[in-house]
Amino acid sequence: MERYEALIFKEYPDFDMLVMDVASALANDLSEALHHEDRVLFAVPGGTTPGPVFDALSVADLDWERVDICPTDERWVPEINPRSNARLIKERLLVNRAMAARFLPLYASALQPEDVLAELEAMIAPKLPLAVALLGMGADMHTASLFPKAQGLEKALSENAPILVPVRREDLPETRVTLSARVLDGAMRKHLLIQGEDKRIALEKARKLRAKEAPIQSVLDGANVHWTV
Repeated sequence: MERYEALIFKEYPDFDMLVMDVASALANDLSEALHHEDRVLFAVPGGTTPGPVFDALSVADLDWERVDICPTDERWVPEINPRSNARLIKERLLVNRAMAARFLPLYASALQPEDVLAELEAMIAPKLPLAVALLGMGADMHTASLFPKAQGLEKALSENAPILVPVRREDLPETRVTLSARVLDGAMRKHLLIQGEDKRIALEKARKLRAKEAPIQSVLDGANVHWTV
């Protein structure tokens, strides 16, 4: 384990060990939070990388009935779409013991997210701050749907950002909705899961850049980074 300024970096010999350690850390953080709060909010990413962590975490012996789970971000597509983060989360995390948790979506049936953003935020606002956030990072140094050069990024990075921000970029197939950097960074516990040498290089590069250029920078303070090749 290495300590960098403002974060803890933990390296694993293989992905299986990372999965078990991250699942255990998340379970411990949620358990601790439940000792102090009636309900806790847990934000998780989509994508394929966290799937095995969800599998392991879903059998954890927690009071899941008191846990609310929301995506860190979402593509503006219905759950039946294979690209839906909600679909992945429900298939891989909200099963076994974790089936008792309550899911808070970032998507509702509307042409544009702006049409229903207030209703979606109203479900999340009373649950904040996040007790635990599990994050990922792309090689372009994005996290959640905080993409470099995206329309909406400046708003999502601002100190007084709303809870949810629509994000668009020409090369993205769909509009995205993301928790703002303010909300993600405000989590009581933050875990960043990355895999591959390119991601480690990207993380080291990001630490020298501004959040506008490397959005992951906006959530690194106090984060636990878990990495393997």
